[in-house]
This record gives sequence, structure tokens and C-alpha cells, in this order.
Amino acid sequence: MSEQYPALLVIVPLLSALVVSVAGWVNKRWCFPIAVAALSVSAWSSVGLLFRVLNEGVIVYKLGGWSPPMGIAYYIDYLNGLVLPVVSIVALLNLISSKRTVEQQFPDKTGPFYTLYVLMVTGLLGIVVTGDAFNLYVLLEIASLTGYGLLAMGEERAPLATLNYLYMGTIGACFYLLGIGYLYIVTGSLNMVDIARLLPPLYQSKAVLAAFIICMVGVWLKMAFFPLHAWLPNAYTFANSASSSLIAPLVTKVMVYVMIRLMLTIFTPKFVFNTLAVHDAVVWLAVIAIAMGAVLALKERNLKKMLTYIVVAEVGYMVGGAWLGNRAGLTGAVLHIVNDALMTLCVFLVVGNIVYKIKGYAFGDLKGLFAKMPFTMGAFVIGALSIIGVPPTCGFFSKWYLILGAIQAHQYGFMVALLFSSLINVVLFFRVFEIGFYEPFSDHEGHEHHPAVMAEAPLTMLVPLYVVAISLILVGLYTGDIVNHIVQFVIPKGFM
Repeated sequence: MSEQYPALLVIVPLLSALVVSVAGWVNKRWCFPIAVAALSVSAWSSVGLLFRVLNEGVIVYKLGGWSPPMGIAYYIDYLNGLVLPVVSIVALLNLISSKRTVEQQFPDKTGPFYTLYVLMVTGLLGIVVTGDAFNLYVLLEIASLTGYGLLAMGEERAPLATLNYLYMGTIGACFYLLGIGYLYIVTGSLNMVDIARLLPPLYQSKAVLAAFIICMVGVWLKMAFFPLHAWLPNAYTFANSASSSLIAPLVTKVMVYVMIRLMLTIFTPKFVFNTLAVHDAVVWLAVIAIAMGAVLALKERNLKKMLTYIVVAEVGYMVGGAWLGNRAGLTGAVLHIVNDALMTLCVFLVVGNIVYKIKGYAFGDLKGLFAKMPFTMGAFVIGALSIIGVPPTCGFFSKWYLILGAIQAHQYGFMVALLFSSLINVVLFFRVFEIGFYEPFSDHEGHEHHPAVMAEAPLTMLVPLYVVAISLILVGLYTGDIVNHIVQFVIPKGFM
């Protein structure tokens, strides 16, 4: 069975989406358990693949028995072997946690919601596991189209915000496809490993240069790399809680993975860092992204929108780390894909709990929340400390590697941006702590009420939240093992 893990990873949720859709017409109560079962199989398969990679090395799975470049191959190495469990487990935990929210917000649309949810996870897993550049585009479109549907099922402004996302996302996907088209013209192949083998004699080709630039701009659009970020804040803010807590942790991180895959596997570091040699400029773009994301978050008076701008800044962390061109920077970028997915899931699950109980997420709605929802806010504190970068949470360790990489590359502007962002995060989160802990409830005349009665979120929402919150500490404590047994094998030879 373990030999079929790459296929099961994608095929089970893909077929289950059809079953969920049919179940929505027959008996809506079946939709949730079918979706959970499908994503559980994907999570099991992804973890199994990670252990196979650790034991056997790179795995090549030929779909239908057709060998590449004629056939499509799934290519699992240490990089996507690490990212696959993150995507599948984050999606599964969020699915379980958001059950009550979905029942509250979409009592008549549970079938369509879970169908879109499972299809989107299928697309994301396929993007990560595939070794074919065109197949990646197809799966990117599956994830994008279902994501648009999920985000549009939100507040009154959600459809318009999603339409903006649709326009920008379509442009990004078209750019990626155009770049892959140029690569196909010059190499005659769509298999990533095959393209990398054929490209070295063509490094001076303008078509290859155009392909790289166009692909990279498309990927940056999809990941909301500043200043191509304009679609993200509103799309995530006005989405329903169950969708935003899936899409915010995963989409930007999967697109960062795609960027790193393009750099390391398709175009290779020799082309990116030696022939092209624009990494210094990209790192400075990352500096601007980090600084602007932090400043824009600072002006918000809305918890969910504040968190979306933090996501924009975190994208700058990962892009900058990958383009530093050294071992420490790339280690920090890969680690931060894992860490930021968990951190973002934690804080967005908290927002989901708050919305479920008090129907709002503006700062004014948070007064007295530590008394009213102590367990939810306790998890929020852990997530906030990790985003700030306080040890032993995982956020500290990826930032440590990024700062170390910046020093080694003499990119002191990037180091300052990381420290500046961390200090801004302290202000952002402690402002929320102050409102939630010190500001009491008051009536319309301004008189203080007695301490709020505890009205915590249901246990089905708290348990997944605390699994994520505790994992922020555990991943931090085991960062050394993750780096020594997985991440170090992602780094190409020649990286210092």
C-alpha cells in the first residue's frame, strides 16, 4: 500500500469531492464525515511519504506506468516530503475545527462547501507532489477556482473582494503558464527534472530568461508578494472563518514552495544565483514587503485584517530567505513555510472561535475577551508569541536562521527588516492583549459591568486549536531534528 501513497494522496480527496457533492443532495449529515475520512487518508499518505523519503531518498511515482517525459510523474523529495504533511494536517485540523462554524453560517450549503473544501485541498496537495510543470498549472487552477468559491461564501463584501482576487489570480496563473510555454519551446519537455537537465546549455537564451521572469512574477502574484498583494487583505478579511483559516495558512506557503521548486529544481541555483544574479534586488524587494506589511498592519483596528497584513510581511520573510543564496537563508525559508502555516492557522482559528461566539472581530468587540474566552485567548497568546519570535516557539528558530543567513550574505537591510517586523508584531499583539484583558465591558452610558461570564467556544473547536498551539512549541523544540534529518537535504550542494 505504501507504494501507492502518492496516488492516494490526490485521488482519494478528488473522488471524495464527488461523493460529498452527491451526499449533499441525499443527506447533508454525511458530508462532514466523508470529507474528514478523505483528508485523513491524505494526511496518512503524506506522513507515510515523508517517512519513505527519510528511509529511501527521492521517490518517483509514474502515473499509469508511463515514464517521464511522456508521462506525468509525481516527484517526492525532502522539500515536498516536508510540505505535504503540513498541507494535509492543517487542512484536516481546520476542517474538524470549523464544523460548528459551517453549520452556523451555511446550514443549507454544507454539501457545496465541503465539496469545494476537499477539491481545494486536492489542488494544493497536487501542486506540491507533482513533478510536471504543466500538471502543476492544472492543479493550481483547481485550487484557485475552488478557493474563489470558498472565499465568496462570506460577508456582504466577500463577492467583490473575491472578484478582485479572481482577476489577480488569473493573471498570475496565466503568467506562470506563459513562462512554462517558453520553457517547452526551448526544451521540448514539461518534466521538471528533465527541464533542469536540458537547460544548462541554454542559460544564455533570452527565451529562458523571459520564462524565468514571467514564471516568477506569476508566482509572486499568487503568493501576494508586495506590491502584488492588493487582492489578499480584503479577500481574506471578508471571507467566512472556515475558508480564511484554510486559505490564509496554506495558499501563500504553497506558492512559496512553488517558487523554491522553480529556483532549485527547474532553473537550478547556478542559473538563478550565477547567470541571472538578481538575488540582491529581490532581497531588497523582500525588505520592502516586510516593512510595508508591518506598517499596514499597524494602522488596522480590525483583528482579522491586521492578521492578513502580517501574512503579507511573512511572505517577505520567506522570499527574502530563499533569495539570500546561502544555506542558512534557505533553511530559514523552508522552516518558515512549516512554521508560518501553523502560526497562521492558530491565530485564524482563534478568530473563527471569536466570530462563532461574539459575531465580530473589530478591536471594539474584543473587550473583556480574556475573561469571556480564556482558553481561546490562551491559544492566541501562544500563536502571537510564535509570530513575534519568542523561544521556544517555532517562529523564533526560523527567524534565527533567516537573520543568520542575512548576516552571512551581508544583507543587513534584510536583518533590520526582520527585527523591525518582530518589534511591530510586539506592538500589534500586545495592543490586542491590552484590549482583551484590561478593557472591561461597558453599557451605553459608559458604566462598567461586572466581570464577563465565561462563554467559551465548543470543545470541538478548542481541541484542534490546542493541538495547533501545542505544535508551535513542539516544532520549535524539535527544530534541530527537522533541520538535521530533512531540511539539510533540501539545500543544494555548493550553498555555503
